[in-house]
Amino acid sequence: MSLELTRRLGRTGVRVSPLTLGTMNFGRWAKEADSIPIIQAAIEAGVNVIDTADAYGAGSSEKIVGKALRKASVPREDLFLATKFHGQIGENPQHAGNSRRWITQAVEDSLRRLGTDYLDLYQAHRPDPDTDLLETLHTLNDLIRQGKIRYYGTSVFPAHQQVEAHWLAEKHGLIAPHTEQLPYSLLVRGAEREVFPVVEKYGVGVLSYGPLAAGWLSGGYRIGAEQPTSARADLIPGRFDLAAERNQRKLAAADALARLAEENGLTLIELAVAFALNHPAVSSVIIGPRTADHLESYLKATTVELSDDVLDRIDEIVDPGTQFLERDTGRDTPSLQPDALRRRRRA
Repeated sequence: MSLELTRRLGRTGVRVSPLTLGTMNFGRWAKEADSIPIIQAAIEAGVNVIDTADAYGAGSSEKIVGKALRKASVPREDLFLATKFHGQIGENPQHAGNSRRWITQAVEDSLRRLGTDYLDLYQAHRPDPDTDLLETLHTLNDLIRQGKIRYYGTSVFPAHQQVEAHWLAEKHGLIAPHTEQLPYSLLVRGAEREVFPVVEKYGVGVLSYGPLAAGWLSGGYRIGAEQPTSARADLIPGRFDLAAERNQRKLAAADALARLAEENGLTLIELAVAFALNHPAVSSVIIGPRTADHLESYLKATTVELSDDVLDRIDEIVDPGTQFLERDTGRDTPSLQPDALRRRRRA
């Protein structure tokens, strides 16, 4: 099957495929020889957005993407290439963050690894509490003026920082962020509460990631079944510890959603991806296939239409605007850390 470019990326006027190929696995959990055919197959299937980051494998993902694009049957100008900055590269702590000093170096490094002279989308991978947001906006605005990037966006920025970014841009005559990337799934619905209303107000396109909630919606997490092994579980074990009460509730929800999918003749993957695509704020859903079979299962999900009855049942299983763990939001919220809570007042 081939995807059609039916989705709008916010106010940019760019049309994107309903699925975006995420490349975090490539060069980390998937070897180059296995990764390039997946990238090429996704492009052949009509996926026109490729999303990577300099922090994925310390640049190895970008290099693999660059090699794949040079071999692709689709011209570079017909693809929408996105990458990110922020995460520390190497051992030097100065090679990180959202400062002008680092962004201007990081963009050149990414362009070189990707083998291109411009980026369609350059994203701040996370907020940087140590850098003034206006400095970041000025720098990204300058990169657009220089022709090195076409658009810029944010990733996992809370609603209040989205508003601040747009206020600063208007006040200082700058180009405002065009996109936001965030986790969104049947089990991680916090964005519905504040972020989605804000991005819709400002015409920001959303690239949502994690439709399978880090594997919880792959179909392997069922009550009474053996817990699947997961590479992500080694990175963030708290999100997968079934001894934790919140994860037990998440397991119960995942099991109920799997049964709902089965009752409607769907796989859980199809239900999960269709749900994320259903929200009007979402421009494209980022997928991370490691095999051709994985890719095919994601592609099939784009043809699924969910009835109001199914959507209502989903809302009964997982309350809108909620998630089971704060860490499932993709960030450690500074205001919820111990030093920022009442404990800091103790002598």
